[in-house]
Amino acid sequence: MFFGQDLTSLAFIVMAALAVGGLAIAVLFPLFSADSSKGRLKAISSGKKSEATGNSFRARFAEDSKDVRRRQIQESLNQVADKERSKKKKITLSTKMQQAGLDASPRAFWVASFVSGIGFSIGSLMLGVPLIGVAAAGFVGLLGFPKYVLRTMRIRRQNKFLNDFADAIDVMVRGLRSGLPLNEAMKIIATETGDPVGPEFTEIVEGQRLGISVDQGMERMTERMPLPEVNFLSIVMTIQSKTGGNLSEALSNLSRVLRDRKKMKAKVRAVSQEAKSSAAIIGALPFLLVGALTVINPTYLNALFHTSTGNMLLIGSGIWMTIGVLVMRQMINFQM
Repeated sequence: MFFGQDLTSLAFIVMAALAVGGLAIAVLFPLFSADSSKGRLKAISSGKKSEATGNSFRARFAEDSKDVRRRQIQESLNQVADKERSKKKKITLSTKMQQAGLDASPRAFWVASFVSGIGFSIGSLMLGVPLIGVAAAGFVGLLGFPKYVLRTMRIRRQNKFLNDFADAIDVMVRGLRSGLPLNEAMKIIATETGDPVGPEFTEIVEGQRLGISVDQGMERMTERMPLPEVNFLSIVMTIQSKTGGNLSEALSNLSRVLRDRKKMKAKVRAVSQEAKSSAAIIGALPFLLVGALTVINPTYLNALFHTSTGNMLLIGSGIWMTIGVLVMRQMINFQM
């Protein structure tokens, strides 16, 4: 049976289109099916569920109490970290004096520095030091010596605080386990512990009477006593106030950590004492030799003190000695 030429051409085109379409489906269908299967596998592995499954009983009770507590603790730690980053600024002179346990104002410190500078200058003049040396001594007495004394007082007070801090935490733990509230346990530390632990907790107790929360009191205590151990206590108190839990157990663990840190510091100090002794001997050896030569032969070293070349050598030796002492100090000064 023969159809017309137009109908035959149309049938040929339709058959060719079906053939091309079938070939395309045969080639491309595995690719699309692989992508869809990969998508389904990815959805299953990532835990994605349909909306119907999301409304099920399991989805409504996905978060248990432990998950909620972990999230609360993480949020508290993030807040503490944000506060620490915001506090990283230059410490004022008033804060340094508070950390040293001084009740005077910064004005009194500068008056004492001015008197110290005058005293250093007068003492240098009485010893017959040249004018350049007198000016240098006055500068040291005005800016160097008072700040050194203030820094020494801060370090000494902080070390004294650390010696009694773990015992104070133990007193707080025993008070909490006996049924006392937190403020009463802190009041025991404030009245029974000596300076500087007692006065620091007294500030927190007095602040509670004025409406200042324990968290804010701990923040102020951290500013007055910038030590990692105090920061640990602040973090424990902050987390407990927001998430709850057994505070006495947390403080007991903190006390054990503080004692372990204290033991480690003592061990590091004992191990580094040999290096410190060697550095002290090396640093004092040139001065001992100069003193011995001066006693044995007083005129032997006159060229160093009475000639320009000798003075230059003394200045260069002093600079190199200072650099060496600073390098040795940096090598043996362990911070924890």
